[in-house]
Amino acid sequence: MIGDLITGYGFWNPLVWIVVMAAALLFAWLIWRCGESDYDQGTEQTKPYLSGNDEPEKGAVHIRGGNMYWGFTHALKGYYDKLVPLHSGVVNDYLSWFLIGVIVIFVVVIMV
Repeated sequence: MIGDLITGYGFWNPLVWIVVMAAALLFAWLIWRCGESDYDQGTEQTKPYLSGNDEPEKGAVHIRGGNMYWGFTHALKGYYDKLVPLHSGVVNDYLSWFLIGVIVIFVVVIMV
């Protein structure tokens, strides 16, 4: 038996949601079918339009993260110099630090 789940904020009926999702997928499929059928990958159609100009090399237009945050990292250099050696890249180490932090917060909450 499938019924409505009535809460203080309305109701939830799984059949209604299935019908709505099916209708949304059908609508999306219809929009996709109306698209251009002569699209060819690997041709001029896939290149970005840059007002008739050739696409520059990726290195010439790519802004690296180190350049974007240079001022931020330079201002906090003392903090980063101490923090970088702690990053080992091992997930177990990060999980250990997380659990230590949770335990400390738990102890502080219990004591207060």
